[in-house]
Amino acid sequence: MSISFETNPSLPKSTQVHSSASMTGPEKLSRLLDETDPELWMVGSTEFCTEAIANDEAFLNLVRFLVENDFHSAEYAKEFSKQGMIRCLRQLRQLNAVLSMRLSEFFSHMVDLTGNLNPRRNRAGAWEDAFQGSNQADAQKLRVLGLLKQGRFREEVSDWSRVLEQSKPHAIYPTSVFRKCSGHVAADSNFTAVEATISSQTHTSIRVVEDALNPDEPILASVYRSLTRCVCLIDKNVDQHFGSKLEDYFRAHNIELVKLVYRAMEVDKGIRTVEKILGDFKTHGVARNEPVLVAGGGVLSDVGGLACSLYHRGTPYVMLSTSLVAGVDAGPSPRTCCDGFGFKNLFGAYHAPVLSVTDRKFFSTLKPGWIRHGIAEIIKMATVKDLSLFEDLEAGGARLIDSRFGNVGHETSEISEISQRIIAKAITSYVDAEYGNLYETHQCRPHAFGHTWSPGFEIPAGLLHGHAVSVGMGLGAFLSEKMGWIEQDQMNRIHRLIQSFGLSLWNDHLSNHDLIWQAQVKMVEKRGGQLVAPLPINQVGQCGYLPSLNQANLINTLKDYQRYCRSTQNKGLGVEPLCSDVGLESAGIVGC
Repeated sequence: MSISFETNPSLPKSTQVHSSASMTGPEKLSRLLDETDPELWMVGSTEFCTEAIANDEAFLNLVRFLVENDFHSAEYAKEFSKQGMIRCLRQLRQLNAVLSMRLSEFFSHMVDLTGNLNPRRNRAGAWEDAFQGSNQADAQKLRVLGLLKQGRFREEVSDWSRVLEQSKPHAIYPTSVFRKCSGHVAADSNFTAVEATISSQTHTSIRVVEDALNPDEPILASVYRSLTRCVCLIDKNVDQHFGSKLEDYFRAHNIELVKLVYRAMEVDKGIRTVEKILGDFKTHGVARNEPVLVAGGGVLSDVGGLACSLYHRGTPYVMLSTSLVAGVDAGPSPRTCCDGFGFKNLFGAYHAPVLSVTDRKFFSTLKPGWIRHGIAEIIKMATVKDLSLFEDLEAGGARLIDSRFGNVGHETSEISEISQRIIAKAITSYVDAEYGNLYETHQCRPHAFGHTWSPGFEIPAGLLHGHAVSVGMGLGAFLSEKMGWIEQDQMNRIHRLIQSFGLSLWNDHLSNHDLIWQAQVKMVEKRGGQLVAPLPINQVGQCGYLPSLNQANLINTLKDYQRYCRSTQNKGLGVEPLCSDVGLESAGIVGC
């Protein structure tokens, strides 16, 4: 779909951009960048530079384009994706607030934007020079709007800014460049009855990269370059393996790194950890619009994200996922949480990271049991959403564990390519399901497959989350076949894949029928009064939802499933299913 650009009547024709109704967003952007030459500004003194920018019509036209277009729209996403320029949207969406930016911050975003335009990569150097140039110190204080008001367009710009205060306040005085909100209010004649509608937008980016801590990889530097520092929550184990490399990365980019090191086992996933993080944020003066870097696995992503959601009522954060569970599930997830009063994820908030980075090189130091339980979250998406992902998992098999997803002994082999493809597909499937229902306002959630009954026995059993989920998936597939939703061969295929990775189909806590029934009762309450259990339907890769299941049918299913599991490999028991098996303290043993 092409997007039309019309001239803005709030500015005089002298500053209108030459436009065509048929010109696409990428074409428009390319043309404006051709007309804007930062090298013209970098001649001579700081005073010359700022005066040159303030009087440059091409610069003003570029700013107008960045401010007046809705880069959050689905139309823009389709257009830029079609042109192979999807990476540009991350910068364009932040540059929507260019008028409020410091000049150095604007330069920093332009470095990344032009760097992502492959045919114009050579242009990134000029913007880099602008960022690094002699005016950088002054630019830390000088904002783009103030600069434009000093130039020959000051009257027009002043009028424009007053219009924007009413029509588009996010563009001129944003609290955060990552979020927008809107709403409308209606009242009766005497204002005793008021009805309001509130809506919000959050833009986030997900990247699958190779070697994120190589100084030549700009993804993290692009966030913190203009801030000049990075406050980082880091898992203690991750710090031992990658802490020095993280320090070297930020040192290479002249960015101060403040490391806050936390132990992040399941037993640490409680409110006390969240409180400690909040205290550290206050100690280091984390600003309301300063993205925190969270470097760790699923536990740290949950508690760190929750702390960010509470601090300043929503501090942005960047997720650098160092485990498989975080990389394909917990990392990009908007559901931040911690355990409490013996219940999984009792406290939480919906707060998505503004950037989520998955780099499989971090998996090289993971124990096989940690890889295994992370694969369960990929099987989940494959079974009810993506047949091709399921087939890739079948093709990769146990080699994914042995090679740590192509990191150990198979760096140049077929398994490396399969591993990268599986990660990319798993993230895409998960995000597609999760972000369309950010606040869980309905329960048609395929990514909840395996998570209906498992929260009831995961903590008491001391199970790794992945094994609890695989038991839930095994039970769900069995129930689906019992109801006639899938054929037996489809159920067998699902169970075979689960067991091929050494994941569990059975745990003896399923014999405690009252425990499982109470887990279902609590889940029904959590899901708005209905069970809505996602289950495979028709064939692998498709999802249906079971609205209810009475106690008698649940108990009969559990009994039948136990008999079935006794006939399977190793009686349905997985390899290293317990937290203690892989060196983790169990929340079920120690408490929350």
